[in-house]
Amino acid sequence: MASEPVFVEHPSSLDHDTGRHPERAARIVAIDDELQRRGWLGYRRIESPQVSRQTLEAVHPADYVAGVERAAAAGGGALDPDTVISEGSFLAALHAAGGAVAMVESLVQGGAGARGFSSHRPPGHHALAARAMGFCLFNNVAVAARHALDRLELSRVIVLDWDVHHGNGTNDIFSAEPRVLFVSIHQWPLYPGTGAPTDVGTGAGSGYTVNLPVPPGSGDLEFTALVDGVFVPLARSYAPELVLVSAGFDAHVDDPLAGCNVTEAGYATMATAVSEICDELGIGLGCVLEGGYDLGALARSVAVTMEAIAGVPASVPVPASVSPERAGSADRLVAQARDRLAAFWPALV
Repeated sequence: MASEPVFVEHPSSLDHDTGRHPERAARIVAIDDELQRRGWLGYRRIESPQVSRQTLEAVHPADYVAGVERAAAAGGGALDPDTVISEGSFLAALHAAGGAVAMVESLVQGGAGARGFSSHRPPGHHALAARAMGFCLFNNVAVAARHALDRLELSRVIVLDWDVHHGNGTNDIFSAEPRVLFVSIHQWPLYPGTGAPTDVGTGAGSGYTVNLPVPPGSGDLEFTALVDGVFVPLARSYAPELVLVSAGFDAHVDDPLAGCNVTEAGYATMATAVSEICDELGIGLGCVLEGGYDLGALARSVAVTMEAIAGVPASVPVPASVSPERAGSADRLVAQARDRLAAFWPALV
């Protein structure tokens, strides 16, 4: 590795009090306990700063940001049926976005081989420019990607979203932006009901939104096949200067909020494939924590993902063999995706 991998965190994540809610402070505690048990995997731990208002408002309008701030200062409450905030939520959200931005700055400065993981809450990929939803207040990965383009003067960024729920906020924020290639693997149909394969972006961004829905019951085979068969050749063709992963772990077989069957081995395999194409391209790779609501599955999956992107052999069992029928189903998902994207990406033909 060209530089020491960084783990970006902040204690304010624990002050985002959601009460009896799947997206709870215990998620961060579980991750930290697992990483401490593993000696932090050689990562350098750094505390995140608050995101600057200028950086945040490059994605979220000032009046929306001020509204979230006022709601938290008034003691919090429900911003939508799923999204709960408390008095400490606004500060936590500033650090969550600031952590993703700080990680990106570290990756760009570190150059080829730089790796990072931003572990904060609240998550972000459902947040629209002017609307909180799906447990998310600010779109952390979108703020970081926009910062990379506008302030760090990168020309092309890929955001790979493997959270089981479609990252509708990121999708919409960059729908018309060809400097961001957004690739989402998600269960469909499922909340929030977006992410159809026909959504390929708008205007100048047509072809730069790639939605790869998978049916309930999909697991390691389907997710890794789409990474290998679609994401990797797209990355090779697009030649980004940075890859960011919206790293949700709720496609795990043990997760209570969805119906996919990914295991730690699947996450390690996907992370390894993404890391290898980044090595080939000589660029940095960073993960931004999104979902994952079974505490044990979340913690283990974060750990093996961090191992994989840092080049440490993943501590997971070898995946079991699969039936020819199941393998054929995964191959069809890849072939269908390549066929519909070939008009935009001839390399997929």
